[in-house]
Amino acid sequence: MRRYIQVPRAEPEQVYRFNTGWEPRSVLSCGVCGCCGAFRPRYKRLVDNIFPEDPKDGLVKADMEKLTFYAVSAPDKLDRIGKYLAERLSRDVVRHRYGYVFIAMEALDQLLMACHSQSINLFVESFLQMVAKLLESGEPELQILGSNSFVKFANIEEDTASYHRRYDFFVSQFSAMCHSYIDDLESRTKIRIAGIKGIQGVVRKTVNDELQTIIWEPQHMDKIVPSLLFNMQKTEDPDSENNAHSASRSADKDEDPAALAESCFRELLGRAAYGNMNNAIRPVLVHLDNHQLWDPNAFAVSCFKITMYSIQAQHSHHVIQQILRHLDTHNKDSPRVRAGIVQVLLETVAIAAKGSIGPTVLEVFNTLLKHLRLSVDFELSNERSSTGTLSTSNDEKVVQDTIIQTIGFFGSSLPDYQRSEIIMFIMGKVPTFDAGSHALDSSHSGERGIRTIQIMLLRSLLMVTSGYKAKSIAAALPSPFLEPILSVSLMEDGELRQLVLHILHSLIDRHENKAKLKGMRIIPDVSALKIKRDKSSKQDISFMKKQGQQLYRHIYMGCKEDDNEQKNFESLFVALLLITIELANDEVIIDLIRLALGIQDLAVSNEDNLPMYNRCAILALVAAYLNFLSQMIAVPAFCQHVNKVIEVRSKETPYLLPEYIREKYGVPKTLETQDKSCLFLQNKIADALSGSGYNVDRLSVPYVPQPTDEDRISRRKSIVDTVSIQVDILGVSVQQDKTKMVEEITFETLKKAIDGQNLEEQEREKRRQVIEKFQKAPFEEIAAQCESKSNLLHDKLAEIFELTISRPPPSPSGSMSVAAGHVQYHSIPVYEMKFPDLCVY
Repeated sequence: MRRYIQVPRAEPEQVYRFNTGWEPRSVLSCGVCGCCGAFRPRYKRLVDNIFPEDPKDGLVKADMEKLTFYAVSAPDKLDRIGKYLAERLSRDVVRHRYGYVFIAMEALDQLLMACHSQSINLFVESFLQMVAKLLESGEPELQILGSNSFVKFANIEEDTASYHRRYDFFVSQFSAMCHSYIDDLESRTKIRIAGIKGIQGVVRKTVNDELQTIIWEPQHMDKIVPSLLFNMQKTEDPDSENNAHSASRSADKDEDPAALAESCFRELLGRAAYGNMNNAIRPVLVHLDNHQLWDPNAFAVSCFKITMYSIQAQHSHHVIQQILRHLDTHNKDSPRVRAGIVQVLLETVAIAAKGSIGPTVLEVFNTLLKHLRLSVDFELSNERSSTGTLSTSNDEKVVQDTIIQTIGFFGSSLPDYQRSEIIMFIMGKVPTFDAGSHALDSSHSGERGIRTIQIMLLRSLLMVTSGYKAKSIAAALPSPFLEPILSVSLMEDGELRQLVLHILHSLIDRHENKAKLKGMRIIPDVSALKIKRDKSSKQDISFMKKQGQQLYRHIYMGCKEDDNEQKNFESLFVALLLITIELANDEVIIDLIRLALGIQDLAVSNEDNLPMYNRCAILALVAAYLNFLSQMIAVPAFCQHVNKVIEVRSKETPYLLPEYIREKYGVPKTLETQDKSCLFLQNKIADALSGSGYNVDRLSVPYVPQPTDEDRISRRKSIVDTVSIQVDILGVSVQQDKTKMVEEITFETLKKAIDGQNLEEQEREKRRQVIEKFQKAPFEEIAAQCESKSNLLHDKLAEIFELTISRPPPSPSGSMSVAAGHVQYHSIPVYEMKFPDLCVY
């Protein structure tokens, strides 16, 4: 038996509301139409209940708690709740009902914070759709709302990874917000801040997710990095007053776009892995190019300082390599642009010195030296061309100075074993007059270009050697390095010689005494300098036995140069002092005294016709050095003799002391009648040292430098060297003649001797003319002469070959002929054979 329940008749309005699915809060709350509410899903009713009748009242907190409890209790309903909220939000955005939009996003935020389950991924899809809808709206308030919601979502750590979620749209939209240029300054600042926060949220959400490495791809980095750098520049508006007003308002709210962008940029670089570093640095360089920020380069320097302090230390060499490659691509740009890039490299290297610089050290130095040479070539070409200006030349000098400073910073940050390799590498680039094997091709630069490159490379080498402390002097001055550097010291340019001496100072000085020895002077009390020194090791003693004569010789030859100035003599003085401090033992001390006396004889005899100032300066140098040496070895008799000579000079010849030479005061016209009391005497020094246990036998032998091939390199031949060669040859010949029979002296013998001397003089003059011709004649003339001789030789050879081929010489074995089918041989006697005239002698 069926029972029927009578249901109250529904009003037309209630039926419409049921059919349309719209249920006002009043009907649902009073339960007048309970049968209609029963047909709607519960999640929809719970979602509808959180929206008040008036959006100004805000979210209904009690009903929001019910919805949150329902979502936590039934996580499988999260995706449906999200879809329904997305439908409502899309409808409200289209209808411009922004109050309900804010309520919907607040509800979504609370649900995201409360629900942590495996099914949240489906809910997130709906959430991201709603955020995308807000960002597309074009309304500043909605864009800011969507960005803030995304940041809250980015801070949530999800339990499960997402395999299909992508953030391409959000990267593009947030980057566009960072470049907002709406008219209202306050809204513009807020939108840019929202865009920066959105980018920061994307970075945080993706960099730690192994499935989201796509964020490091170039198409995303090309949007993220320039957006952050654009806001870091603080150039929003040309109107400074408006900028100041906007900045003050931002500061009140603790919202500064530049500071926020810098923080995000640091976080991005700090999360970059080894394989992603290049993709993160390349957009920085492109941005600086596009906005012409290399000149001036204050922002570029600041940007790369932030980069170097943000990345991991082991990735520093990636940044340096990127800047070097970028410098290569701009090798033909203006000098100011190249100088700006090199300045950035300098700051980068200075920071990288605290961490790992990487294995490509030679590549870095090779690139820097290449650009140094290009800068020199550009400078010379600009001077030769009519369009060259003084400002361009000065800009090139700025480029060169910056490169040299960068090389110095880079070299000083390397360990000792790598620095020694770099020293050898740079020395191999220095061109010399016989530098055909050097890697640096300077043939097109001319003589001035070669000199400029030599100076630049030696300055670079000086920067690298500064502060270099080798364990032994042999490690600091190995033979492959010592020979070429001393060859440069024989060149005719005073500045080059001075640079070489400074390099030697840096390498020899292992106890930082160089700063205490500045200036050539008579030191009254050497002990007051508190010089640091150690006893000479076996390695140092062995080095001086092998290479000491080379050092002495180049100091001697350096004193003979006509163009020496005060700085050159001071450098020679410091070199002698450092050798004495670092390398002197009893044997070396005797050699140094012989060297000092030899230099004194050089000035007194004046066989090289030195200027009067140079002669006085040499004698002053010897006085200052022997005063130092006598106090170092502390032999009373030696000190007494030195002090007596200095005292006599101060009274009678003050121009032979360093204090007067410094100002070129009172230089006499002649030194021919010089009293011996003003000179240091070998016999008195020998008597003084013999009583203290020194072996003074070698002091009786005057110092004469041994000739080497470096004289040819320097294109000068010393008179003393020539005399010493002749003396040695004569000495050998005399010893050989003792074993021979004495020849009778007759008229014919004397005539032959005179004719032989004439022939020798003619031969010597002929050799001198040939040498002078090859030194001074133009290259084209020498090449033409050599070519003519070569052509003559080829003509003779061609004539000989023609005779031998056209008429082969007969053979004694006979020739073969065929007659009547039989082979017959015809033998020719040797005496009947006829040879060509060219083959007979």
